[in-house]
Amino acid sequence: MPTGVAIRDVREQLFDAAERVLLRDGPNALTSRAVTTEAGCAKGVLHRHFADFDAFLAELVLDRVRRIDDRSAALRAAAGTGSVVDHVTEALTDLFGSVAVAMVGLVTSRDGLRARLRGTTPVGIPLLTEATAMVAGYLAAERELGRIPADAEVETLAPMLVGTGHLLFADRNGTPPERAAVRKVVSGIVPDTTT
Repeated sequence: MPTGVAIRDVREQLFDAAERVLLRDGPNALTSRAVTTEAGCAKGVLHRHFADFDAFLAELVLDRVRRIDDRSAALRAAAGTGSVVDHVTEALTDLFGSVAVAMVGLVTSRDGLRARLRGTTPVGIPLLTEATAMVAGYLAAERELGRIPADAEVETLAPMLVGTGHLLFADRNGTPPERAAVRKVVSGIVPDTTT
């Protein structure tokens, strides 16, 4: 992009470019030069908006965490309707069918990034921690409605679901598992009285 040309939605453009590089080439290929080249802008654009590259990556991850928060509200709103297994299956497919698996690889491979994210996610791995809270909150709502047993340990079930979902979607070379495979795992973990 020529110098002096205004870029609209710079942050989102850079975040989208970073996701494309991350998905295509992996976390080791994610550099400021790779991101700005992918975004079609000068390297200085990134550094004009972020203190350094780790600050950029932290904001990228936090932006994706906020998206999980939005999904969490929608999932909780679905409590009491449809099938619990189907809702959890859709939530995991939506979460891991996106860039989340690659983001987890990015967070676990960069010590500086993890250190920056400790302020918002002091325990666990960012994205997976928030996803676990999302599923636990939903299951707790369904338990209160009597749609899963009153003694269901949602604090145990949620990490099982998120961890298993992550494993199902990891290392698929761009081909996600069939929905039926995800649903089979969910139905094996969630004691759903609605199916």
